[in-house]
Order: sequence, then C-alpha cells, then structure tokens
Amino acid sequence: MPGSGGGAVAAPSAVVGPEAPATRLQLAWRRAARRPPALAGAAVVLLYLLLALGAPWIAPDDPLRTDWGQIRKAPSAAHPFGTDDLGRDILSRVVYGTRISMQAGVFSIFLAMAIGVPAGLVAGFYRGVFDQMIMRLTDAWLSFPFLILAIGLVTILGPSLTNATVAIGVAATPTYIRLTRGLVLSTREEEFVQGARALGAGDLRVMGRHILPNITSALLVQATVSIPGAIIAEAILSFLGLGVQPPSPSWGTMLNAAQQFLETAPWMAWWPGLAIFSLALSFNLAGDGLRDWLDPKDY
Repeated sequence: MPGSGGGAVAAPSAVVGPEAPATRLQLAWRRAARRPPALAGAAVVLLYLLLALGAPWIAPDDPLRTDWGQIRKAPSAAHPFGTDDLGRDILSRVVYGTRISMQAGVFSIFLAMAIGVPAGLVAGFYRGVFDQMIMRLTDAWLSFPFLILAIGLVTILGPSLTNATVAIGVAATPTYIRLTRGLVLSTREEEFVQGARALGAGDLRVMGRHILPNITSALLVQATVSIPGAIIAEAILSFLGLGVQPPSPSWGTMLNAAQQFLETAPWMAWWPGLAIFSLALSFNLAGDGLRDWLDPKDY
C-alpha cells in the first residue's frame, strides 16, 4: 500500500522470448545486401527497363523530329544531351534506343534458350546417337565466331531489328546446348532422379519435373551474362548498317552517325556509348550477384 514502509515495489521485468526466425524474404535480402555491386547493377538494369517501358512519357521530345536550327548543339537546358547532325534531341533518342537494345538483348537470348535448352536436355538425357548428332552439330556451329556468324546470318536475312535479333539468338544457341547437356549429365545420376525412374516416371516427366527445375538457376545466370553480349552485338550490327535502319533511334546507328563529328560534336558519341557500357556492365554485375545468390552453399 502507498505510504507503508519499504518503498515502491519494482514491476516484474518482461521476459524476452527467443527471436523469431527470419523469413525466407528476409534471408534473401540479407544475402543480397552482402553484394552491393550486384544490387547496384540490378538497380541500373531496372532503371533501363523502366526507360524502355516508359519511353513515350519519359522522352522530352519526339526522337525523329528534326530541327534545322538546332543542328549539333552542345548540351543545354533545352537539350540536356545536346542535338545530333539533324537537330534531333539526343536524350530522347537514347531513351527510345533503350527499347531496341533491351528487345534485342532479351529476345535473342530467349530464342537461344528456346532452341538450346531442349536440344541439350535431349542430348544429355538420352546420350548415345542423339548426343553424338547434336554435339557434332554444335561443334560445327561453334567453329564460327559468334559475331561473324551473326553478321553472316543477318546479311542473308536482310537488315532489320527482327532479323538481327534472330541472327544473334541463333549464334548464341550453341552455348546453351553445351551448358544444358553438361548440367543434365551431372544431374541425371542423382538419387532423386534414379528414385523417380524406379517409381515408374516416364522420360518426359523425369526431364520436365526433376531435371529441368534443378538446372534452371544455372541457365538463368548464364542468360543474365549473355544479354550484355547480345546488346553489344545488336549495337555493332546497327553500326554496320545490318540492324536497325535510320532514322529509328538505335545506339549503334547513333554511334555510326557520330563518327563523322567526333571533333566538332563529341557529345553525339558520348551518350549512346555510355548507355551501352553502363547497361552491359550492370547486367554483368547483376549476373555475378545472381550466381552467388543462387549458390546453395552460400547461406
């Protein structure tokens, strides 16, 4: 009671229970946070993706509109990246060029995986005659350098973004055949695969339900590090006049137009070159981080 001798009685201290276990999302974030370069790369890739999707709303001007009174103007408040030899706003053309580069990079690698993964899966699973036939074809395929093969294919198909994307995808296909085959050869002997076959699972079920899900992470990592090469290949093809055709805003065609004005208007080459470099580097950093993040030994 108040006023009785002895002073106030201290309240019992709260009992702190064991800390709640971290959720899978929290664990994933902690692992990702240990790789700042990978996070930075992923952030830049996301930024370029947003630019590609929102180009009509982000670009300050029509990338095809010419202004003969603004030819080769240096960067200014009105044109932050300057203008080109036809008075077009370079910032708008770089933003719209992101669409072309992302489309060529992503869809060409998707095509390579769509062809290469099933072929490598069949070769590694069945081996024997199938393996010999597919791998001999792949070896012949790989005898041609990647870029030379892409240039040859797009020369046959004709210059356009679609044909350049197909050519890059076909040229990249052997990489996925060999990678998938190697992964399947190591996975098909695992106990869970042997157990599924012992329980009567058919070949398609074993490949689709047991082998493919266990090699998908390695294939995704390879895709993230292949996309930069595809983006650079598209820029080279467009630079050579074999990809996107003027006046469409492609980073490669912008560099082609800039080569005549490197001394008088160097900003025409700065921005598309910086865009190619930063996007390719960011994909590589994100791919390295994804490889480490998916490593089951890294907890």
